[in-house]
Amino acid sequence: MDLSARPQLEDCPVRDVLSRVSDRWSMLVMLFLEAGTLRFSALGRAIPDISQRMLSQTLRRLEEDGLLTREVFPTIPPKVEYSLTDLGRSLLEPLKEMMRWADTNHQSIRAARQRAATVAKV
Repeated sequence: MDLSARPQLEDCPVRDVLSRVSDRWSMLVMLFLEAGTLRFSALGRAIPDISQRMLSQTLRRLEEDGLLTREVFPTIPPKVEYSLTDLGRSLLEPLKEMMRWADTNHQSIRAARQRAATVAKV
């Protein structure tokens, strides 16, 4: 990455993309959709601490970004299914690599936080 030719922050592609997919819920939703198409209720059960409103917002943003598709079936009540797009699937490997890194380094990070908290109290 050439940092000497930095774009304006509002035009930064890294910031623009990561701000959308690195929120609290987007990565989890994408990981659950890796296995295949899921309905809204199945995603809600898979992530029990997400509210329906937040799940709806997260799915809408991921769809707007082209990372998943939403298919509505004309039934009563309407059946809605979500699937990853090719673009969404292409994000899974970097996402999994970040998860591996977090898992490998979690204890070191927790220890550093503890040291920082101890120093802050002094």
